[in-house]
Amino acid sequence: MTKISCLVYISETKLRVRYAETDRMGYVYYGNYAQYFEVGRVEALRQLGSSYKALEDSGIFLPVLDFRVRYFKPAHYDDLLTIETTITELPVTRLKFKYRMWNEQGVQLNEAETTLVFMNQKTNRPCASPEEFVSCLRPFFL
Repeated sequence: MTKISCLVYISETKLRVRYAETDRMGYVYYGNYAQYFEVGRVEALRQLGSSYKALEDSGIFLPVLDFRVRYFKPAHYDDLLTIETTITELPVTRLKFKYRMWNEQGVQLNEAETTLVFMNQKTNRPCASPEEFVSCLRPFFL
């Protein structure tokens, strides 16, 4: 589901916790949340009409420059999680995402941020965000 809001793009993705992602206490292992946020990020781009694959096929990589997370409550095996992924600004050379995650009971489990850098595959140097990508986001920032 995509919501239109003033000066922000918000996407929601559902994800069910698998048994292999939990530790002996029955909690989702903390390192797995980075993968959950990646799912939210990939689906947010797909819902925009873009994709990581399309960017890579055009010669652009998006490595993670920064990742921060705050944990409030644990997720458990078989929980259906909602990952809210937000882009709060039009990208220039960096793409910033904010995340919030809830369980089915509506309890917020965590919040996080990642910053990715647009990188030219040939030069392995930062580059400008492709205009085709920015044009997908522009309507949300009017």
